[in-house]
Amino acid sequence: MKDTVKIDKKNTRMVAHRGLSGIETQNTAAAFIAAGNRSYYGIETDVHLTKDGKLVCIHDGDTLGVSGVEMNINASTYKEILGVTLRDGEGGSGPRRDLVVPTLEDYISICATYGKHSVLELKDPFTQKEVETIMNVVDNLGRLADTTFISFYPDDIAAVKRLDAKQSCQFLTDRTDDAVLELLAAQNVGLDVYYPALTDERIKKILSMGIALNCWTVDDAQTAERLASLGVGFITTNILE
Repeated sequence: MKDTVKIDKKNTRMVAHRGLSGIETQNTAAAFIAAGNRSYYGIETDVHLTKDGKLVCIHDGDTLGVSGVEMNINASTYKEILGVTLRDGEGGSGPRRDLVVPTLEDYISICATYGKHSVLELKDPFTQKEVETIMNVVDNLGRLADTTFISFYPDDIAAVKRLDAKQSCQFLTDRTDDAVLELLAAQNVGLDVYYPALTDERIKKILSMGIALNCWTVDDAQTAERLASLGVGFITTNILE
């Protein structure tokens, strides 16, 4: 039976990457619920916009990797995407009829049901209006205070902050140079960084600046325990718990 790998996480909060994607198909209701039923602090997902303006949770810009059927998210309607059945598990042994691309509302509602923090990646370079729409969906479900927005796109983070300067945000990157850190500290934005970029010294520097520190994607137990012992705030993982 598949299960998570338990670690000594100290005070570090664990975030399930694309849901509990080490067990269930990534970014599906099944993966979100599997994480919800365990000790994770948060559940991470990715949001894209369909041709007809529906917000859906999927990592890639198309459905090929999770279904074997290539359907571009931005160029397809929600009804068309909903008609694609996803494969059961990483690599996929075949389609599973209950696995479909969920909506943003599905994801937020599942996080609310299980009391999990939402870590929501703005996957595209969205417009200010589109970011406002995303935040309104979350707000209408009463979950803005329980959501952290993350993105590789500084403009997406800036768009969130223009709407609410106090909203929790983290910048996704593989860099920890001083220029990046100083900018994040000035904007009250956290750092969500590819973990190999973190040395002991850089972790101390980041934490000394009061920057919230998340690292992705850590699936090796020994590495995760070392990072936890150094005081990182969050670890994003596919399978560790």
